[in-house]
Amino acid sequence: MGQRVLLLEPVGGIAGDMFLAAALDLGVELAALEAPLRTLGVTGWHFEVTRAERHAIVGTHVEVVVDAAQPHPHRAWADIDALISRSGLPERAKARALKVFRLIGEVEAKIHGVTLDAIHFHEVGAVDSIVDICGAAVALELLGDPVVLSTPPPLGSGTTRIAHGVVPLPVPATLELLRDLPVKFEGVGELTTPTGAALLKAFATVGPFGEVVVEKVGYGVGTKDWKDRANVLRASLGRRTDATVDALRVLECNLDDCSPQVLGHVVERLLARGALDAWVVPVVMKKGRPGHVLSVLSTDATRAALVTTLLEETTTLGVRETTVERTALERRWDVVTTPWGEVRVKVGLRDGKALNATPEFEDCRAIAERELIPLKQVQAAAISAWRPLT
Repeated sequence: MGQRVLLLEPVGGIAGDMFLAAALDLGVELAALEAPLRTLGVTGWHFEVTRAERHAIVGTHVEVVVDAAQPHPHRAWADIDALISRSGLPERAKARALKVFRLIGEVEAKIHGVTLDAIHFHEVGAVDSIVDICGAAVALELLGDPVVLSTPPPLGSGTTRIAHGVVPLPVPATLELLRDLPVKFEGVGELTTPTGAALLKAFATVGPFGEVVVEKVGYGVGTKDWKDRANVLRASLGRRTDATVDALRVLECNLDDCSPQVLGHVVERLLARGALDAWVVPVVMKKGRPGHVLSVLSTDATRAALVTTLLEETTTLGVRETTVERTALERRWDVVTTPWGEVRVKVGLRDGKALNATPEFEDCRAIAERELIPLKQVQAAAISAWRPLT
């Protein structure tokens, strides 16, 4: 058995509602998707799910219908952060949703020449976009936390009107979000939206799929009917046949004049921008000076963005790069019941045999804080509950 993967083919582009529609077409239950989203505290909306056809392809169409009387506040980054952080979304879904909003916020801040804290989300801060982005993060949980791969998205052409006036297509935020990733400049109209671009940037590796065994196929149908292509996002759920060995890159730099506080900040930024892992090791450098080696594990798709982060955020004058191979176990999530509630357990398998099992730290910490009991007690109970399942 290989690594579980979700393959995205944005034939007609990608938007937040198309991603949700494709997930539902793959078998995600609407009630399971909607329940966590209701904990966001955003009211006055509901899902409208229908079957639709584009160029003889039938799939699922989803619209987040917002009450006409619902106010549309312009939310700042702090508002979005608080909204998601205090919600009942699964912890990993919270992190994914916040990553998407941060990516959009950072791009908007760059375009407008201001800081992230000064950005007010307009279209992306509206109710339907919040539901789309948080819904996409929840959908990945419900699909079993697969590795997401995508073909290059088509961007479209022309002009459109946004809160700031008439702008070219793709809109500046979309193009900036997809910088350093393969894209296609083709099609007419807005094929890939900022939300769709941010989902790809945050969740997916854009490039070749390799060998995959496809198990399920779903189609998320967009609202518009393009003349030159089917406005669908095809999503295939399956398993890699060659997933045990991944070709990755290690990016490194030596630092002897960088504050430890800055290093902690940089590690967070690297992980938010797609690093598979990042770590800092203390070393002794020339002339006996103490220093640090900052290392980053990267895919080809995220390499350029991570190199830029290292050069911009640290005091280094250069970045070393090494190609490595990683043998990875297949991953699966099991849910166990402890005396204090449910805990997810990440299981590592090879040829169907479980070799490792680790309780999800955030689940255990939340229980420990709520019940005022030692964290290690929750972790032990979760492993004890998991063993009879194997």
